[in-house]
Amino acid sequence: MPGAPDWAVRAACARARLQERVSREPPMSHEKFDYPIIKEKVSELTHKQGVVEYANARSSKTRQAAQMRKMIDEKVDVILLDAVDAHAIAGEVQKAKDAGIPVIAYDRLAEGPIDAYISFDNELVGEVQGRTLLEALDSSGGGRPRIVMMNGSPTDPNASQFKKAALSQLDGKVTVARSYDTKDWKPENARANMAKAIQQLGVSGIDGVYSANDGMAGGVIKAFKDLGVTQLPPITGQDADLEAVQRIVTGEQYMSVYKPYPTEAENAAQMAIAKVQGRDIEFDSLARDTVDSPTQKNIPAQLVSVVALTKKNIKSTVVADGIYKISEICTAAYQPACAAAGLL
Repeated sequence: MPGAPDWAVRAACARARLQERVSREPPMSHEKFDYPIIKEKVSELTHKQGVVEYANARSSKTRQAAQMRKMIDEKVDVILLDAVDAHAIAGEVQKAKDAGIPVIAYDRLAEGPIDAYISFDNELVGEVQGRTLLEALDSSGGGRPRIVMMNGSPTDPNASQFKKAALSQLDGKVTVARSYDTKDWKPENARANMAKAIQQLGVSGIDGVYSANDGMAGGVIKAFKDLGVTQLPPITGQDADLEAVQRIVTGEQYMSVYKPYPTEAENAAQMAIAKVQGRDIEFDSLARDTVDSPTQKNIPAQLVSVVALTKKNIKSTVVADGIYKISEICTAAYQPACAAAGLL
């Protein structure tokens, strides 16, 4: 899940006036999914008094730091921050704290004195990926499977959680033949890493690929296709990107992890409003979990559950939740596969 946003919320006198700024391009774009949901929820919770603004750092930690400083100078009320670089943004988080502006880490656990954290259960994400990959490998038969791990960016604390949790399921059951920490989560970097792995191990020496997200899964698949491989091993993903859902329908990608974004976004808006309006009991009820960052212990948190997305449950997950319509998934090129999968 590459990139990162900042959301800022400002309260005017007794009425909550919210500004929300996002400074990154996430896996499933915040512009398309999270931002509209949060904006609508803020409007509902503030009786249409809430003002929500959005900014995107386009995966630049320098730009994000500048955006944070601007928010602080504008005396916003609360910032929802999805950090491009969790460590690099800590100084700006401290400046917000010094200015009396609460910071809620969104989607990714930022360092510094944050007030709360809301994200999906990252350990569960990795466990679901690992378990589902094992199921696919078990069904293929044979000896101890050899896999390649395409992990996320080393600057993203989420990536290390996904990796560790996946390994908790995979250790002792597979041989990790190659493992890569993929710079900036970029699909092109995953493609290059996968090409190296294929060159060194051979196509027949790879039984499965753990890819930490869908974008990189796309790069992995391109690396195989570059060599003319048509029978792909099971490949994991995360985020339920539209292209990934279509790849799952055709069988090119085995699974993704569907994270119910509406739940995360709506609850983030509720946390921000409760914090701004001083409704401590409501805020505490929304942040009953705790997490630790490298700089802070026992951070109030909400960890939202996730689901393994396979060909079998597309209708009951991304379609049922209104993320995609059948018509968006089953375009002309995918109609035969959709019909075979029972989507048409």
